[in-house]
This record gives sequence, C-alpha cells and structure tokens, in this order.
Amino acid sequence: MSIQAYFSSLSLLKLLRNLPGGVAQGLIWGLMALGIYITFRLLDVADLTVDGSFTTGGACAAMMILAGHGPWAALAAALLAGMLAGLCTGLLHTKLGIPAILAGILTQFALYSINLHIMGMAANRALSVDKYPLLLSSRHIPSAIGKGLAIAAVLVALMYWYFGTEQGSAIRATGNNPAMSRALGINIDNMKVLGLSLSNGVVALAGGLMAQYQGFADINMGRGAIVIGLAAVIIGEVLFRALFKRYINFSIMLAFTVLGGVLYYLVVVVVLWLKLDSNDLKLFTAVIVALFLAVPHFRDRNQHSFRGGKKEEVSGNA
Repeated sequence: MSIQAYFSSLSLLKLLRNLPGGVAQGLIWGLMALGIYITFRLLDVADLTVDGSFTTGGACAAMMILAGHGPWAALAAALLAGMLAGLCTGLLHTKLGIPAILAGILTQFALYSINLHIMGMAANRALSVDKYPLLLSSRHIPSAIGKGLAIAAVLVALMYWYFGTEQGSAIRATGNNPAMSRALGINIDNMKVLGLSLSNGVVALAGGLMAQYQGFADINMGRGAIVIGLAAVIIGEVLFRALFKRYINFSIMLAFTVLGGVLYYLVVVVVLWLKLDSNDLKLFTAVIVALFLAVPHFRDRNQHSFRGGKKEEVSGNA
C-alpha cells in the first residue's frame, strides 16, 4: 500500500469518536499514577507491587459487585486490599531487609495466585452494566468522564491535605533525606510502610474503577501498569516544568500527574487509529517514556551550556 493510500484510509471522524473514550480511560490511569507518584517521587522507592495490586483492586471490586454490594463499597474493598498488598511489601522491605524493588517483585508474584483465589480461580469475571449498578461504564462515556474528573479532584485534594500534615510531611522527609529524618526522630521504617500502603491503596482503587469501566476484571489487567504509571508521572512533570519555570504548588503537580495519564492514553488512541500493530503498543510505550525521561536531561544540559557560553563571553569582554 502506498503512503497516500494509507493516509486516505484513515478516518479522522473515527479518531474523534475514540478520543472521549481515551480521556475516560486516561483519567483512571491518571488516578493510578497518583499512587505511583507517592512511592516514585515522595518516597524515592521503586515499587513493582502495582502490577499486582492494580489487578487486586479490580478483582475485589468485581467480586463485591457480583455478591450484591454497591460500587462504592466495592471501591472501599479494593482500597483496603491494595493497602494490605502495600503493607506486605513494606514489611518485607523494612522488617526482613529485602531491597524495595525485590520486595515489590515478591509481593507482585504472590498476588497473581491471590487474585485468582479472589476471583474464584477464574481468569476473569464479567460485570454487565445492565445487571449491576456500576459507577463507571464504557457505554456511558460522558458520565464516566464527569465522574472520573470528580474522583480525581477529590483524590488530589485529599493527597494535598494529607501530605501537608505532620505525618504526610514525615513521609516526604523520609524520601527526601532518610538520614536526616532519622536524626530528627522520625521512624523511617514506619513511614516507608505507610507510604507503600497508601500508594498501593490508590493503585487498587484505580483498578476497581477500571474493572467497572471496562465491564470485567481480568487476571492480567495490571500487566505493565508500572510503566503506564511512570509514563503518566513523567509526562505530567515535563509539562508542569515547561509551563511553570519554578515550583508553584504541590496540588498542581498532582493534577498534572492525572493529566499525564490522560495524555498518555490519548497517544495510545492515536497509535491504534494509525492502524499500527497493537502488539507493538508496549514498545511504543517504552519509547514514549524514554523520550519524556530524556527531555529534562537535554534541557538541563542546554541550560548549562548557555550559562557556560555566557561566562566565556563575559570573560572575553573583560
């Protein structure tokens, strides 16, 4: 097929129809990215538990709804289950001395079997919006976007408030400078356990929302979640620093993290619209993350080069 024939086969109307669905799913991934932001930026810990805890949230929410409970109760169960998963990772890391990345891998590995047990040893569980009262549904995208924005706003406000409290500040201090935090009397082990629990609780909450939105929970729904979450965090940070030359407000940074999830999934929608092989989607994700990771590096290098050039110019004039 020629290039002209290829582009003529693409339907712009189809792309526009798919964009709202991308925004709805992107909001859910953005919520998950808020959980990853806690460990990746605030605690400075690489936590790989999220691939499992995202599925745990979806599995718990699905089984709660199938058992006759409401969607909010299902999300509460997902949140608690995710916090327990993060608690396990935290205890493995702090009490047994296992490095954080390995502790996350161990918990994620164990969660695969646990998630199967939660779903009654079934690989997936279906949730029909016609039979059950779901909070979000892909069949009602405008409503899903509105509710997703509302949940994101509430979660950003809660995180902004909590990490401004004494306990939340202790978690941030632990990630910023563990030695100084210990010298100030902060129990950094407890702060790490608490941070990991909160992080995975938010991730599992997003998993519960995703299960309701897509109408099923699947044992592999969390595969690659850590990469997507990191992509959202990094995209949000790059945009934040591009628009604001200096640090403005923690709540704005959290909002940009959610926006990063939306932008990431819109890129996915465009990739699928271009009729590229969906099997290469993870490759494109890795390329996107690498590009956004490289932006701050090249920007800082250019700034240093500019300053160095100015100094040489001043010296030459002198």
